[in-house]
Amino acid sequence: MHPDLAALVGSRICHDLISPIGAIGNGVELLALTDGDTNAEMDLISESVQNASARIRYFRIAYGAASEEQLVSRSEILSILASSARGGRINYIWQVDGDQPRRTVRCALLMLQALEASLPLGGDVQVYLDADEWVMRADGPRISVDELLWDNLLSPQVGYQHTAAQVQFALLPSVLAEAGRKLKFKQGENHLLVRF
Repeated sequence: MHPDLAALVGSRICHDLISPIGAIGNGVELLALTDGDTNAEMDLISESVQNASARIRYFRIAYGAASEEQLVSRSEILSILASSARGGRINYIWQVDGDQPRRTVRCALLMLQALEASLPLGGDVQVYLDADEWVMRADGPRISVDELLWDNLLSPQVGYQHTAAQVQFALLPSVLAEAGRKLKFKQGENHLLVRF
């Protein structure tokens, strides 16, 4: 992995984990100041631990290595997405049955992050199979697509500078190629449709 890309992945992971870990710290501080009923503080800590755990499991699949024979169970994916969506602005609708190759799930999770970036006001992201083709549809009250960023997915430009928040876009072309997948997408008025 290119050193700059590795740094972007590290920055992205740290940025996304700061919030739930900070909430855990806040909950512990509140516990120290509270006399009597601590249910609210314990709920905050428990929810934050679940959120941090879900993000780590998400990152392990999305940013980790994946061999051809590795599979990811449907129940693990549903658990990760349910915990990730709790209290968030995105609702994930995973309609893919059975265990799936980790390489393909890796593509899907990175693409989910790309679609999230296009839903600034939140919305629904549906994931399903059409024969052997993965289909992901993002619907929301507002779709915001950075055309240069998305075009770079189809035709990566040498020297294109991604930020840590865009690292999924930097990784997707090579991850899709590794999985033997070709990306297509189109934007509608209130939706974005991706196929690979």
